[in-house]
Amino acid sequence: MSSVENLDLHDDCRHCPLHKDGRFCDLSEAAALQLNALKFSTAYPKGATLFLEGDAPRGVFIVCVGKAKLMTTSFDGKTLITKITEPGEILGASATILGAPYEISAETIEPSQVSFVRRTDFLALLENHPDACLRVARQVSAKYHDAQREVRTFGLSHTTSERLARLMLEWAADGQKTARGVRIEVLLTHEEIGQMLGATRETVTRLLGNWKRDHIIDVNGANVYLTGPAALEAMVNC
Repeated sequence: MSSVENLDLHDDCRHCPLHKDGRFCDLSEAAALQLNALKFSTAYPKGATLFLEGDAPRGVFIVCVGKAKLMTTSFDGKTLITKITEPGEILGASATILGAPYEISAETIEPSQVSFVRRTDFLALLENHPDACLRVARQVSAKYHDAQREVRTFGLSHTTSERLARLMLEWAADGQKTARGVRIEVLLTHEEIGQMLGATRETVTRLLGNWKRDHIIDVNGANVYLTGPAALEAMVNC
């Protein structure tokens, strides 16, 4: 998608194509009907800020179409990207439930449709519909699990190349198999990838350049092809 105008908008939660287990949108018809009445859906361009770390929790944001990056920033201005969201994820739920400031910032990385639900309305939705409460609990638990995995990755990975290899293999798990290799659509810049790894843009650029030269990956615009996944797996398992 190149622009907001090209988005395939999802307006009715009762007929949302994201009705899959683990997605917040996998709701009963009654809960989906109430969500329809409570939400405010907006189309955002790439680079739009949804909420900022430290702000009071106004409510939750549901990614309907597109993707966003979740970030935290240190006192000295360094940014760490903690997650790239997928459609069907709910953002800001823990802060909204606790009434605590947002612990991260969220920004779209491609044209997206995002629905906003005010805090009081969201809490009422959870009180009225146990299935909605369960969906939120599952997503919050999954994010906790992901955070623990990231801690292990950072704590046990000795080099940036190992962390980058792990990241590429994680992305490849959802990639498309082609004759050229597993295709991954990378929407992040080298600087943003570095922010996910705690590394500099220059280091990421150098590593990817070396891997391309060694025929471990091939690059065509935003598409990265894993032509030598065994080499990446060796970096992770060494």
